[in-house]
Amino acid sequence: MKKVSDIFKRKGFSNVTIEPTATVREALRLMAEKNIGSVVVMQEETYIGLFTERDYARKVILHGKSSNELTVAEIMSEYLPRITQENTMEECMEIMTNHNIRYLPVFDDVRYTGVISIIDVVKETILDQKVRIEQLQDYIHGAV
Repeated sequence: MKKVSDIFKRKGFSNVTIEPTATVREALRLMAEKNIGSVVVMQEETYIGLFTERDYARKVILHGKSSNELTVAEIMSEYLPRITQENTMEECMEIMTNHNIRYLPVFDDVRYTGVISIIDVVKETILDQKVRIEQLQDYIHGAV
């Protein structure tokens, strides 16, 4: 059964981070440059939250606020469920579905190690299914 650690083996541990005092506009610019939908909010070496496109759409645009004045800390998601690299893809899908979220921060005990997205989970699941299909095809062709 595939685990979160398999995602990191495939994609690596590169984390795009921003400080909580950065403006929402700065975070959006960074996300556009990196072509990502979220950025990890770190205070020095400590994880404090996640800023996502959804945070922007629901907490800035819909309330008529200015992305030039608001800081990331004012609208970031702080209390997302936390997982470890030992969580399975099925557990991640269940957590994301139950909480209606697209990103999960990953921790080793209390130390932040990375973030995964629903796209990461789907991609890993598809890759796993392809391998299983190939194994079954090989088995069927070998049994004939």
